[in-house]
Amino acid sequence: MSEASSRALLERLIGFATVSRDSNLELIRFIEAYLAGHGVQSELFFNEEGTKANLFATIGPLISGGVVLSGHTDVVPVDGQAWTVDPFQMTEKEGRLYGRGTADMKGFIASVLAAVPTFVQRPLLTPVHLAFSYDEEIGCLGVRPMLAELEKRPFKPRLCLIGEPTELKPVLGHKGKLAMRCEVRGAACHSAYAPYGVNAIEYAAQLIGRLGVIGEQLAHPDHHDSRFDPPFSTVQTGVIKGGRALNIVPAECEFDFEVRALPDFDAQVVADQLQAYAQENLLPKMRAVQVDTDIRLRPLSAYPGLATPPESEAARLLALLSNSSEFGTVAFGTEGGLFDQAGIPTVVCGPGSMDQGHKPDEFVSLEQLSGCDAMLVRLADYLCGAG
Repeated sequence: MSEASSRALLERLIGFATVSRDSNLELIRFIEAYLAGHGVQSELFFNEEGTKANLFATIGPLISGGVVLSGHTDVVPVDGQAWTVDPFQMTEKEGRLYGRGTADMKGFIASVLAAVPTFVQRPLLTPVHLAFSYDEEIGCLGVRPMLAELEKRPFKPRLCLIGEPTELKPVLGHKGKLAMRCEVRGAACHSAYAPYGVNAIEYAAQLIGRLGVIGEQLAHPDHHDSRFDPPFSTVQTGVIKGGRALNIVPAECEFDFEVRALPDFDAQVVADQLQAYAQENLLPKMRAVQVDTDIRLRPLSAYPGLATPPESEAARLLALLSNSSEFGTVAFGTEGGLFDQAGIPTVVCGPGSMDQGHKPDEFVSLEQLSGCDAMLVRLADYLCGAG
C-alpha cells in the first residue's frame, strides 16, 4: 500500500460522520483495512449492539512495554451550529483544515495512521500500540471494555499518549467528571390548593441551591490546586425539566448536574452530600404531605481525573516527544484517567486546540498537523533505542 500523508488521511476520516449517537464502524473498518495493507493486524472490541467498535493494534515485538497512542473516533453533533463549510467534508483555507473532528481528535488519529509505515519499517525494540475508541464524547464509555481486556493480558503497555488537542503542549493532568440526574417526585393538585400538594419544582430548586452552597465550599482557597483553571472542583446544573401547566402543582421535576473534580477529590462526595441534605431536610416535609414522594439520584456518566507526576517516566518521554518540559493541565476530560487506573501511566499531547473543538467551523492548522507528524517520528526513534 502506498504511503498517505496525515492531511490526506484526515480528509478520509472527516468524511465518516461518527457522531456519538451513530455508528463508527465504517471508520473503524477503514482503519482496519489501512493497517492490514501495511501488514498490521487489528483487534476489534464491539459494543453490545454490534454497532460500534474499539480498535487495538500492535506494531513491533509482542512483548510487555511500549507506548499506546490513543484517540477517540466519535465526534459531537453539528445540529443547530452555524457552519460555513460542510462539517463532514474537509475544507482547506489559509493553512487550516476545517471539518467536524479535525481538532477533536481525528487530526491526531490521521497523524498516527500516517506514521504507521515508519513504525512498520523501523526496527522497533519495544512496540507501539494503537487504541481507537468510541463514545468518548458521552462519558468515556467505549474504551472501558477494551481496557478491561488489556488488563487481563500478559503483555501490558508501559505508557499511554492521549492525542487530545493541546496545541502539542505537554499535559500531565485534567479534572475528573461525575454527571448525575436528580429526580424529584412530588404530588400534584390544583394550584388553588397548592399547600395540599408537593411542588416538585420548588423542592428541586432547593436541591439546586444546595449544590450552589457545596460549590462555594469547594471553591474555598484551602481546596485550591494552582495547576488547574479554575483551581478548584466545580459544580453546575445544566438541564432542568418539570411541570405541565401553571395551574397544576407539578408532581415531577428532574435536573442534571455535573462535578468537575480535581484529581485528588472524589466527586461522589458531592452526590452523597446532596442525598443526605434531601434525606434530612426535604423528604420529611414532602412525606408529611404525601407519603410516596421521593428524591432519587442516579449517575449518568463518570470518568476519573489524571495527575501524572512530573518526575515519572511518562512525563520524561512526553518532554522528549514534545521538546518541552513545561508541563500543564487542561480543563476538559480525556480517557487518560481510565488508562491510568488500568495501570498504564498516561500523558496528553496532540495537535490543534480545544478552543476550536465542539464549535462550528472546527479546524486544525497544517502547522499543528505537521508538528504532530514530527513528534511521532521522534517516538519511532525512541522505540528503536535512539531516544
